Amino acid sequence: MEEKPFPAWSWSVEQCLKEYNVKEDKGLSSYEVEKRRERYGWNELAKEKGKPLWQLVLEQFDDTLVKILLVAAFISFILAYLHGSESGESGFESYVEPLVIVLILVLNAIVGVWQETSAEKALEALKEMQCESGKVLRDGYLVPDLPARELVPGDIVELRVGDKVPADMRVAALKTSTLRAEQSSLTGEAMPVLKGTSPVFMDDCELQAKENMVFAGTTVVNGSCICIVISTGMNTEIGKIQKQIHEASLEESDTPLKKKLDEFGNRLTTAIGLVCLVVWIINYKNFLSWDVVDGWPANIRFSFEKCTYYFKIAVALAVAAIPEGLPAVITTCLALGTRKMAQKNAIVRKLPSVETLGCTTVICSDKTGTLTTNQMSVAEFFTFGGKTTSCRVFRVEGTTYDPKDGGIVDWPCYNMDANLQAMAEICAVCNDAGIYCDGRLFRATGLPTEAALKVLVEKMGVPDVKARNKLRDTQLAANYLIDRSTVKLGCCEWWTKGSKKVATLEFDRIRKSMGVIVREPTGDNRLLVKGAVESLLERSSQVQLADGSLVPIDEPCRQLLLSRHLEMSSKGLRCLGLAYKDDLGEFSDYYSESHPAHKKLLDPTCYSSIESDLVFVGVVGLRDPPRDEVDKAIEDCRGAGIKVMVITGDNKSTAEAICRDIKLFPKDEDLNGISFTGKEFMALSPKQQIETLSKPGGKVFSRAEPRHKQEIVRMLKEMGEVVAMTGDGVNDAPALKLADIGIAMGITGTEVAKEASDMVLADDNFSTIVSAIAEGRSIYDNMKAFIRCVFVLFLLLLPLKWCIDAHFIYSSIFRYMISSNVGEVISIFLTAALGIPECMIPVQLLWVNLVTDGPPATALGFNPADVDIMHKPPRKSDDPLINSWVMLRYLVIGSYVGIATVGVFILWYTQASFMGINLVSDGHTLVELSQLRNWGECSTWSNFTVAPFTVGGGRVITFSNPCDYFTIGKVKAMTLSLSVLVAIEMFNSLNSLSEDNSLVTMPPWRNPWLLVAMSVSFGLHCLILYVPFLADVFGIVPLSLNEWFLVILVSAPVILIDEVLKYVGRNRRISGKKEKTA
Repeated sequence: MEEKPFPAWSWSVEQCLKEYNVKEDKGLSSYEVEKRRERYGWNELAKEKGKPLWQLVLEQFDDTLVKILLVAAFISFILAYLHGSESGESGFESYVEPLVIVLILVLNAIVGVWQETSAEKALEALKEMQCESGKVLRDGYLVPDLPARELVPGDIVELRVGDKVPADMRVAALKTSTLRAEQSSLTGEAMPVLKGTSPVFMDDCELQAKENMVFAGTTVVNGSCICIVISTGMNTEIGKIQKQIHEASLEESDTPLKKKLDEFGNRLTTAIGLVCLVVWIINYKNFLSWDVVDGWPANIRFSFEKCTYYFKIAVALAVAAIPEGLPAVITTCLALGTRKMAQKNAIVRKLPSVETLGCTTVICSDKTGTLTTNQMSVAEFFTFGGKTTSCRVFRVEGTTYDPKDGGIVDWPCYNMDANLQAMAEICAVCNDAGIYCDGRLFRATGLPTEAALKVLVEKMGVPDVKARNKLRDTQLAANYLIDRSTVKLGCCEWWTKGSKKVATLEFDRIRKSMGVIVREPTGDNRLLVKGAVESLLERSSQVQLADGSLVPIDEPCRQLLLSRHLEMSSKGLRCLGLAYKDDLGEFSDYYSESHPAHKKLLDPTCYSSIESDLVFVGVVGLRDPPRDEVDKAIEDCRGAGIKVMVITGDNKSTAEAICRDIKLFPKDEDLNGISFTGKEFMALSPKQQIETLSKPGGKVFSRAEPRHKQEIVRMLKEMGEVVAMTGDGVNDAPALKLADIGIAMGITGTEVAKEASDMVLADDNFSTIVSAIAEGRSIYDNMKAFIRCVFVLFLLLLPLKWCIDAHFIYSSIFRYMISSNVGEVISIFLTAALGIPECMIPVQLLWVNLVTDGPPATALGFNPADVDIMHKPPRKSDDPLINSWVMLRYLVIGSYVGIATVGVFILWYTQASFMGINLVSDGHTLVELSQLRNWGECSTWSNFTVAPFTVGGGRVITFSNPCDYFTIGKVKAMTLSLSVLVAIEMFNSLNSLSEDNSLVTMPPWRNPWLLVAMSVSFGLHCLILYVPFLADVFGIVPLSLNEWFLVILVSAPVILIDEVLKYVGRNRRISGKKEKTA
């Protein structure tokens, strides 16, 4: 049962205890726990009912092209069975085509079901984030390991450092002076959040503002506390995210590629249906006849048997026309694309996402860890120089926790003055953090800001020359160690050895600082402090100058410090002040807990007085820095017409500063209307929201909760945008699931985010997304080139394919058609239209279709991206796979292929020479074109004789019957036609290197695989030409050098024709751009 929510964060602790009728020192009774469990249920995430396997399988066949193929397979089975029944044969060959179609569909269904089930893993990964047990007060006793699922609202739970929070809870009491929780995976905040007990007087506030609440799935990184359980199970924030993930999975829409294929399938169905109807109708005379009496039809005769007979012919031709290999072609292209992307650190989890990337119009990016490194680092620091009116500012390079990453600009070669030594000591000793390396990445233990300060110390070095030389030798030796997981911070160790820590004054929200008392090598105690600049400045009476001298703080000095601090804060830097104190009074000789003054260290209210009369040393500015490559990637997006929107859980000023750094916005641009918190944006009217999202240029949304991210993605999709969403935290998972393509971080990303995503970035880098988009566009172009290469051949061979398949499936029909001189169907075939002998036989066509054309078409999948691919606007998701212009180009090229293939056949029979090439050197007889077109009437020609002619290898072709010249004698002409078809396909594959760019811009050697494939295909063709046994099988003969010149001369113009078409296409695109601009 759902519990009634109440704003626990805005209530006092006493009110919360009263609401749940529980005492902080007793906890709930066992009886009360049982009553509440009946009401609220177990503290666990609900298991959503997944779709049954049978439903998942059926859904894979809910696709237009798949339905067409299913019908084709069914009809093929019926025709094969009928053919077997009529002929008395039951050969397996008849069932090959339907079996192949079914196999393709089964494999497609298996892949689809696997993808569907993997989507549910996001919910399982979410459950793994739940805590397993906790320390709970029940019946007045502390239960140390109570299973977390047994918690109910009102339970009193104790949390300590390292504990995972088991439910959403209100902090009731702090057992230490400070409590910090790491909740970046839930809220997107880069830093651990300080928690307290004071109420937050807002009934509706964002998660980040609920500073007295800890949330299920987050981790305590500092301190310990007592909490009251407020929400459990599906009512926790993590439970709400599970609901959102599930809802988002239900809203998933078809990918642009699926929409295009469905559209293609619908058009294909219409086209095939019309062709079947035409083929059936043009044969009406064979099953419907009548006499004409007085101008009116009479004696109408109808043969139902022949009517169904020709209907079977039409159906057989329709089945043959379906490109059953198209799904395999598309899958191959996408698979090749995923391999290329993996090499560029983009791991694609769902195959269709490859093509979706190419359509991306908006990238909604998280900030922390994607645009930034998610590793705090010092960007700059300042101290006073020789007097209080001058400051020294040092800029620090490096964006990670690696001490060797970058250094301090213009650093004075380790000759540190007293002021810089004091700064290094405070950074190294007033610090509890550490650094380790997990093999790929340097990571921090403890607070990220403190880890960054330790890295700064390593870059500063040490003032002692001997120690410096020794550290350098140690670092060189460390490079050869097998175990590099431990990062040795030699400079920090040097400072901590000299300054032994004897007491810690923990950070609290009132004084906003942290201090340590250390025993110096001189034997004196010193207090080292770091904290908020304004707070430290209020408690400082002096500043330290470069030479170590101390000067009282006057008003000009104070104003200089504050102005420098304001300047650093405006850059998005988090500023820490550093100070120390030598005169510690009663703590001057403090050594252990037995010291009389120790009781003051147990009372945090005394810390402010201890940390008073400080000496101010300097200010350090830290940030989670932007990645070096991001600003270039943002510029590439701008050039490619892709809008970038930053959606982060971090605060507004930090988000805006980072966006300026990465050049999403110009430095001085007014961000009013383009920068919002999640709450501000949701408060706008729907019309204002759409207007805001529609504006060109970047946007930034800060303090965004999961529901805000999801709503922004939903609105963008409704506006027709193709949205890529990046994220790494649990809070990003619903939006990742809802987006057209969800992109998770591979290094810093949670398992929940990865499982909800379509693609994972192995390097967590925003620029990898831009590279992947360019690759996605290239893959789509390659897929079109692949289809184009096959489609042009398909257009030419379709009539002949019909002939072969119809003969194969229903050979008795084919024999009947010839014997009864029915020319209506044959008239649709290219050669039959001219009335000339068939220029190729089925086995030759199959060779071209299956073998010779295969390698180049496959190699096109390795095409590099066009040089201008990221200077084109994103294509619309509803753009057809083959638009009218592309179809016209295909038809022009296809027509030339047909004309050239048939033309060379006619040339050999009718012309003595062509463009200076002697065609009759073999001694064959020339005929008139009219004779060639009426070769079937050869037996009626008087005085028609033909001479024998020679072919390769000295073989002579002779004829006992002159009419055999058009059947047996066409062997050379057929060889020329076949060779022209092969050569023209090789040249046409070069045209497919780029859809728009000339071969001058995209030369063939840009894709060496294509050149290799062309060589293989041409080599295979030469093999069947010059190996006698194979030449006999394919009914061809070897060609002479002269004849090869003819083949090349007839084939090469296909390149020039396509170059002209590309030029026209480029001009159309440029003029279209100008019209849009105007």
